[in-house]
Amino acid sequence: MNACEETTLILEKRYYFLWVTVLILLLDQATKLRVKSNLNIGESISVLGDFFRITLVTNPGAAFSLSLGSNAVNRLFFIISSSLAIVIFLYLLSKRNRRIVQYAYALILGGAVGNLIDRIAYGAVIDFFDFKFFTFIMERWPVFNIADSAIVLAVMLLLIDIFFPAKEKEGENQNFAMKTIEESL
Repeated sequence: MNACEETTLILEKRYYFLWVTVLILLLDQATKLRVKSNLNIGESISVLGDFFRITLVTNPGAAFSLSLGSNAVNRLFFIISSSLAIVIFLYLLSKRNRRIVQYAYALILGGAVGNLIDRIAYGAVIDFFDFKFFTFIMERWPVFNIADSAIVLAVMLLLIDIFFPAKEKEGENQNFAMKTIEESL
């Protein structure tokens, strides 16, 4: 195998995880399109009684509808920050990582791109999963979408990687988070 073929093989293995990104992006955008074509803003369809509904809402802010003020400021800030996050996670995905970390980064990319598309196209993120929550804390969990779910799943995978690191192979640091911290010191 020559150097060019070897480099191609390495790139194919390293970027194989982008299929996860593409899958999340397609599922996210397809479900949002389906919900948008069947419901008006604020309208709900009961799936499991009052526990789970499909409710179409838009969110110009961040998670849990956190806002920076006006919709224009939110839109600009979150388009810029999402674009920056996408570039950072593409870079991190190009580094040598454990599979769990690569899957996490690919999930984050899919979620970030999905929500970025919404912000550019609609000025807000389209959300629709609506769950009842424990009444003593809050009546309902904030409405979310597949992109949000992918990002939350990614965070859980990264926490697993941090708290349950794999045994290191000789000469290779398997815990990318620790290696990154050490390099920055």
